[in-house]
Amino acid sequence: MSKPEKIFVVVDPNDTTHIALERVIITSTLRDVKPKVHAFVAVDPNAVDTRTVNENVFRDLSWFESAIKNPLINAGIDFNLEVSWSSEWQKSIMESAKRFDADLIYLPVHATTASSRFLFTESKWELLKGAYCPVVLIRPGAKAQRKVILAAVNFQAERDVQKELNKKIVAQAKYYAEVYGADLHVINGYMDSMSYPDRAKILAETGLPNDKIHVDNGYTSDVVSALAEKINADLIVMGTLGQNGMTKTRRGNTAERLIAAVDTDVMVISHE
Repeated sequence: MSKPEKIFVVVDPNDTTHIALERVIITSTLRDVKPKVHAFVAVDPNAVDTRTVNENVFRDLSWFESAIKNPLINAGIDFNLEVSWSSEWQKSIMESAKRFDADLIYLPVHATTASSRFLFTESKWELLKGAYCPVVLIRPGAKAQRKVILAAVNFQAERDVQKELNKKIVAQAKYYAEVYGADLHVINGYMDSMSYPDRAKILAETGLPNDKIHVDNGYTSDVVSALAEKINADLIVMGTLGQNGMTKTRRGNTAERLIAAVDTDVMVISHE
């Protein structure tokens, strides 16, 4: 790479384990050039109990030193630290990420039940759909390495906005596969024979060998999660349409089902 990558990582002081920050540190060891990191400390008021009874919303200087600064310093990572008091959690992340000129936003997410169903507040969905750069959802317990990347595409799409989203997904997946020296696979699900994807087109668009292209019947969430487990994927790259491509009130059932169905990190790429 010609320059260090810029990673914007969200740290929620309410958490006792900072999985997104940990993932930045771990994956930086896989890189020839370590990323520059902007640690953004903020509480999502829609997801966190901000009352005084929650002792985790009180953090002193020693917490910042031990939880954020020292781990990054010990890893030899160039970083800066910002704290936000804004009640507009999603907007404050996007504005700060733009100022930092981030290449990626790392966002920690947590299971809310034993079934690993992940709950997203409206502010999180707005962030996924409105972010100008990819958002990587960091999962607790997910594999730390980046050796197998799986891109989920929809090449039977007819709308121009969906075709452009496919290109962005493939481009980002290929870029990070090259960065990490990872094995790249592409999957395209379909529901019936009338919507069977053009395999030759996928081969031409991706430039991948035939054995790395997977065209499977079933719901996208089902086929992607099944293949991710089979090939031991470390990272899934998927897309979602932004506010211009999808009505503001619609959260995107396919994206929601897919995120909930897998237990690995997911990179979400939005397209207006």
